[in-house]
Amino acid sequence: MGRTASKLAKYMGVNMKKVLRLRQWSILGLLFIFFAVTAAGCSNGDDKKDSSDDKKKGVIYPISINGTEIRVGETTVQTLLDKGFKVTVSEMTSDNKINQYEVDPEAELEANTYYSGGSVWITDKTFAHVSMITGEESVKMGEAVIARIEVSVSHDELKSLKNILFNGVPITEISREKAGEMFPDFSGDDNMWFSPATMTDYKYFMSFSAEEKILNNFYAEKKYDVDWSSKK
Repeated sequence: MGRTASKLAKYMGVNMKKVLRLRQWSILGLLFIFFAVTAAGCSNGDDKKDSSDDKKKGVIYPISINGTEIRVGETTVQTLLDKGFKVTVSEMTSDNKINQYEVDPEAELEANTYYSGGSVWITDKTFAHVSMITGEESVKMGEAVIARIEVSVSHDELKSLKNILFNGVPITEISREKAGEMFPDFSGDDNMWFSPATMTDYKYFMSFSAEEKILNNFYAEKKYDVDWSSKK
């Protein structure tokens, strides 16, 4: 009986150790699963937050002219010049006349400055209005970034401008109805369609003819903190 009890105790002792080991491994396994799930949850939460932030900021809808893509806030003046575009700047003279001249890509521009009055010529008669901006350091004109581009076309011109695309769609195909399909998160009425005010980084606008509802004006703009009251 004593031997039996001793063997039983020994057997129980061995098995208890196994049970303890199993419990230890089970606890470690559960902890591992817990931390894995928690980490995954945090990751998903971060991804959702990033996605939400990106949606709030908005996205770049490019404008393509003759196969050259223009992305506001990214494309430089030099890129357009390299593609053979004629880029001009208009200034008002002291006698209230408009002086227009082609830009000099080597001209030095001041830092943190917003330049309007630029034009990118599409045809001999049609051009896009552009604004340019510089960063924290002075740069050459060629390095200035396109901050805004606007195109206005007449009904007669529109038919021949299939080479201009807005977000991959020829402007000749963009009706008011088509614009609603392209940008369902925009708002407006029968004659205009524009990006929501909650879009913090970009601004888009399209207007359409009253009768035919075809595109006659549109622009894309990267928003910058510009002091328009400055006289400098």
